[in-house]
Amino acid sequence: MTKVKTTLLFHRSVSAGATEVDVKGGIVTLRGKAESQAQKDLTTEYAKDIDGVKDVKNEMVVSKPSKKTQTTGGKIDDASITGMAKMTLLYHRSTSALNTSVTTNNGVVTLTGKAKSAAEKDLATKYVNDVNGVKSVKNQMTIE
Repeated sequence: MTKVKTTLLFHRSVSAGATEVDVKGGIVTLRGKAESQAQKDLTTEYAKDIDGVKDVKNEMVVSKPSKKTQTTGGKIDDASITGMAKMTLLYHRSTSALNTSVTTNNGVVTLTGKAKSAAEKDLATKYVNDVNGVKSVKNQMTIE
């Protein structure tokens, strides 16, 4: 399921490069290394929230963080951030990408549109804030 791997790639607090994803019958198995228990837990939560995923088995091992930092080849432009933010909202079943407009200016993402609840609005902010390259999120969504 490329949705899982792609979603993990978008989030800076998970290590998609060090995570092996295996999907069988809607059950996702995660293997590889996480730099902390929090990173391992977040990886599980992101995978669980993807449409079509029935369950997640996280077999990742928590290891010491490496001293080198991974870069994706320089600065990420606003158009790329907008695209990744839209895909992130689309992949998560608890947020509605169809009712959300995303714009980015110098790494600051503005969300407008309609959320079904305060929880959905908060999740949209959380997910987008974790996209690589995002400096901050202004969530101007209204609650239906």
